Amino acid sequence: MSVRELTPEEVALRERQGAGARYDADAAPHGELALARRGTAYFARKLMELSDDELDAPSLLPGWSRRHLIAHVGYNARAVARLVEWARTGVETPMYASDSQRWDEIVLGSTLPARALRHLVEHAAVHLNVEWRDLDDAGWDALVVTAQGRTVPARETAWMRAKEVWVHAVDLASGGSFLDFPDEMVDGIIADVFRVWTRRSEDVALTVRPTDRAEEQSFGEGGLAVTGAAADIARWLAGRGARRLVAVGGDELPAIPRWF
Repeated sequence: MSVRELTPEEVALRERQGAGARYDADAAPHGELALARRGTAYFARKLMELSDDELDAPSLLPGWSRRHLIAHVGYNARAVARLVEWARTGVETPMYASDSQRWDEIVLGSTLPARALRHLVEHAAVHLNVEWRDLDDAGWDALVVTAQGRTVPARETAWMRAKEVWVHAVDLASGGSFLDFPDEMVDGIIADVFRVWTRRSEDVALTVRPTDRAEEQSFGEGGLAVTGAAADIARWLAGRGARRLVAVGGDELPAIPRWF
């Protein structure tokens, strides 16, 4: 019985797979990867709690059904995986090939049968995880360009994905809460909002005083201080509404710019 020779593509795949399980490179952003993977599991759990019929209901994002949101989370994993592939191979593979691709994918994905939509999220997350684990130490510092035009090292893809899965798990409107987030994710969101505002030169003056943290954080000069649990502050800064927060020295919480 003759043995079929492997094609060059199959040889390359086996070389990438190696002799056994693959692990993150030493230089990988281990903390952010852990948050992304925990967030993926959290999103999957909240999705699992919804019946197929409930996928047609609105999400917490204006104008988006749960189907739109689920499709977005699935296709976002594929888009982030393209950036990681770019870092690994050196061949430019942008998140999206055109300005319309992101929304076109969301609209198309929202029409998939429920089972296919769930599989999209699962399989895309597995693919992204494989790309992360195939990235060597140097690859994590390779520069890629986000959909917003920012040039960043590939290590930022882990935090990019963590934000998507944790926050959109709440947007599913199936019982997800910022109160479920690990402390590192809550603190990371607060810090990230301030970083985004800085990049956009937002005209904001604000101090946040988490009652369950040792330090306050400020943006701009002066302005109101807002106090409450860190998770509730992160929820408000992320544009998901205010609960249990107090504006010190004012009757109402200040208006704030969007995050992402």
